[in-house]
Amino acid sequence: MSLHRQALAPELLSILADGAVIPAQPLALNAQRHFDRRRQRALTRYYIDAGAGGLAVGVHTTQFAIREHGLYETVLESAVVDSRTWSSRPLFMIAGLCGPTAQALQEARSAVHLGYHAGLLSLAALADRPEDELLAHCAAVADEIPLVGFYLQSLIGGPVLSSDFWRRFALLPNALAVKMAPFNRYRTLDVMRGIVAAAAEDRVYLYTGNDDHIVLDLALPFTFPRDGEMVTVRVRGGLLGHWSVWTSKAVGMLQHIKGEIAAGGALSPDLLALDSRVTDCNGAFFDVRNNFRGCIAGCHEVLRRQGLLEGIWCLDPDETLGPGQADEIDRVYAEHPDLADDDFVARNLERWLS
Repeated sequence: MSLHRQALAPELLSILADGAVIPAQPLALNAQRHFDRRRQRALTRYYIDAGAGGLAVGVHTTQFAIREHGLYETVLESAVVDSRTWSSRPLFMIAGLCGPTAQALQEARSAVHLGYHAGLLSLAALADRPEDELLAHCAAVADEIPLVGFYLQSLIGGPVLSSDFWRRFALLPNALAVKMAPFNRYRTLDVMRGIVAAAAEDRVYLYTGNDDHIVLDLALPFTFPRDGEMVTVRVRGGLLGHWSVWTSKAVGMLQHIKGEIAAGGALSPDLLALDSRVTDCNGAFFDVRNNFRGCIAGCHEVLRRQGLLEGIWCLDPDETLGPGQADEIDRVYAEHPDLADDDFVARNLERWLS
């Protein structure tokens, strides 16, 4: 059983087209590093009530090691079941896909069977392959499920990809969106240039994964020449590990950005200044000082402080907070208290954990 974007309900496609907050869902574990079903359910409920437009599950923030621990389908299924039982509104569900082609195909088929609407395809396992081979890999997986392309930063294993790669990716009939996360302005522009060259800007939706540039990615217009005219594109929303925490505030921020854009005129100074504040928080959550060593554990720590997670345990016992990271999280909590949603979580936590 395969899935094509044309089979997706219009209300699902409109979630992506209009622009949504899509958190990359963490993995809830107990002290024995076993799957904590109750707290995983609480996370899904939190994201729904916070106003997220969808969830990305089985991605980096969920920990790639769920595959070797036999948890991939278990975790993906839990998010679908919990979202359907908690809310009647549609959510756009994205499954993380990775590995060589055979593995990615199997994961795509599992995701479709479980009710996912698209696959976020990591190319890290094939990072040393030529672009023609990468495109063939994408095309094969796109035969099974609508694809969200993923430009992963090279520091953690992503390949460097040309603008022409993204042009050719956008021409795949089942290409749906691109998560731009190279953490590099030049490479981010390469993605946009490729989408414009393919005349796919109204069909392949741009989502930011650049946790170091979230606000301005969402707020600024990007303009490129095509056939003697200038074409303007915008980033519709975000698919972010950063948005796995303080999610209700992220939803409000995206709504505010959309409102300023719709009103026309210059963006407000407060909105422009928000970019550096959000990036400062991300630096703490993602442990930038230690080259992202604690990027997953940092998000867990925020959720632990709020009571959503019992601890910061990861499947790998060596994966934990980096040196000084807890102090950095203390600092951004103190310096940017209006960006936290602890009050929202406190009002609802008992209900989510029930």
